[in-house]
Amino acid sequence: MNSKKIIFKQLFDQNTWTYTYLIADAKTREGIIIDPVYEQEQRDLKLINELQIDLKYIFETHVHADHITSAANLSSKTKAQKVVGKDTKVYCADIALEDGEVLRFGSLKIKGIATPGHTSGCMSYLVEDMVFTGDTLFIRGNGRTDFQGGSPQKLYHSITYKLFALPDETIVYPGHDYKGMTSSTIWEEKLLNPKVNVDVTVSDFVDTMAGLSLPHPKMINIALPANQMCGNV
Repeated sequence: MNSKKIIFKQLFDQNTWTYTYLIADAKTREGIIIDPVYEQEQRDLKLINELQIDLKYIFETHVHADHITSAANLSSKTKAQKVVGKDTKVYCADIALEDGEVLRFGSLKIKGIATPGHTSGCMSYLVEDMVFTGDTLFIRGNGRTDFQGGSPQKLYHSITYKLFALPDETIVYPGHDYKGMTSSTIWEEKLLNPKVNVDVTVSDFVDTMAGLSLPHPKMINIALPANQMCGNV
């Protein structure tokens, strides 16, 4: 990452272990935010104003089940366009991004990579040498596949054929972390991810995911309908 070219902030919501990312062109100050959290709206707006960022786009990696997005509020206050992956079917968004589609902010560009599996509409985003993987790929882990159109077969394909095809030095920034980690690399995850790495087969992965017994997120019944409305609660 070229620190002279990019303003980059990794922000954290303690209650839901969610990462939000604020990225901007250091010269033009045009910027984007990825996966903003409703309760952190004032924090994010304060930082946007302090850094004099002209927010152009608000990106969601997927329809979240564990927190509500602040996309609607941020959009109304900054005039930034709300962006989701095409297959999320979130009709309040301004842009439904196609797989491989690119948007620009300042001299920078962000590329959508369709990575379904955690949900049917998951999208990862590539900016320079950074990939923002949402709940598709975590640091030494991956998202669950047992609701919202999830599929272990699709998630395996998204990780091994889409994300692992990126250059090894690509920095991985996940949507959550529960162990105090902030980032990884494609090289690390290909070698060290215990659930899905270069030696794990699709049948191995399917068996692993089938063996999990996870409670549904506490906010799922509130968050899903709210996020289908871009957080307009």
